[in-house]
Amino acid sequence: MADLYKALAQIHAIRGQVARGTEFRGYGAETVAATGVLAGAAALLQSIWLKRPDEHLTAYLGIWIATAALAALLTGLQTINRTRRVHSGLARQMILSAAESFLPAILAGALVTLALARAAPQALWTLPGLWQIFYGLGIFASCRFMPRQMLAVGVWFLATGALCLSAGKGAGALSPWEMGFPFGIGQLLIALVLKFGFREADDDA
Repeated sequence: MADLYKALAQIHAIRGQVARGTEFRGYGAETVAATGVLAGAAALLQSIWLKRPDEHLTAYLGIWIATAALAALLTGLQTINRTRRVHSGLARQMILSAAESFLPAILAGALVTLALARAAPQALWTLPGLWQIFYGLGIFASCRFMPRQMLAVGVWFLATGALCLSAGKGAGALSPWEMGFPFGIGQLLIALVLKFGFREADDDA
């Protein structure tokens, strides 16, 4: 019985190694593009409904946290279904491998948001830039099993995040387009890479 458990553990380890070295095709370009449109819609909603976000920080956080949660739900459900279809026997390992690459950046962003909201609300204007930087880092961490063009998308988010931070706490702080433009364009760029990047990789092979 001990030999059986040992063999099963070895098989599990091998499957995990294979999953980490395999291109992950579980993300769907159409769903990712839809989350870019969702970011633009959230920015439009904020521009109409929340004229002074610096005076209504709870409402501002509510808009963008709800938008992020909805995007994560849509992407997560689609990714699980697509991975089961595309990667079949390795689906569980592939999903776990993708999650362990991207989730630390998302959790870091959530913890920083909570810390600033509780201890330094005067610094919440930095959140758009910080969110973009954390998201970019998550993309970089995922590049090992994605098309190489995804590196450019990571650079996009780092650059837009740095620009938001460098703009400072001026009149444009917490502008809806500090979120809508970078994430709207960025998600569409990811969708393009998912749509055409794997095809180019297959052609190169």
